[in-house]
Amino acid sequence: MHFAPDTVESLEFAVLLGNTHQLASRSGEDELGTAAQVHSLVMQFRFSGRIDRDDTEVAEVRAVRDRIRGVWKLTRDDAAIEINAMLAEANALPFLARHDDFDWHLHANDPEAPLAERIQAEVGLALVDVVRSDAMWRLRRCEAPDCEGLMADLSRNGSRRFCGIRCGNRMNQIAYRERQAVTD
Repeated sequence: MHFAPDTVESLEFAVLLGNTHQLASRSGEDELGTAAQVHSLVMQFRFSGRIDRDDTEVAEVRAVRDRIRGVWKLTRDDAAIEINAMLAEANALPFLARHDDFDWHLHANDPEAPLAERIQAEVGLALVDVVRSDAMWRLRRCEAPDCEGLMADLSRNGSRRFCGIRCGNRMNQIAYRERQAVTD
């Protein structure tokens, strides 16, 4: 599946954001509990613009995270409705921008808008491309039975099964042990 680079980056961010939830995180805890954790996450994707680093922002980003996680459970038609609502509520008005070392890419709202609003709009724009490309099936949850991790399978053949190497290795190890038990 071929998406524009900014769409890919936003989908990767959405997965990373979604996987900070306690049901999907490596630690088993909510990994967006502090302003420092939120700041660290958004700096991995070099978010520009306003970042308040306060408790209100943490709560707003966590709410957006949970909303984005919900899109992974929706059908294409239901996702389209939810994404339209997300964009409208975030006051999205897409425009092309070029800054720092990024070439032309889409932004959806003013850099001084609250961080959670900008996240909702940026991820919403990426999800628009997923719906338009009829690629909702690429937004999946990890197949490990004890993991609620999200993934955006952007591989050529769309065959990813696990949210990351950790779950993949763990499930392969379990399958190996089960095969060995049958042969012994």
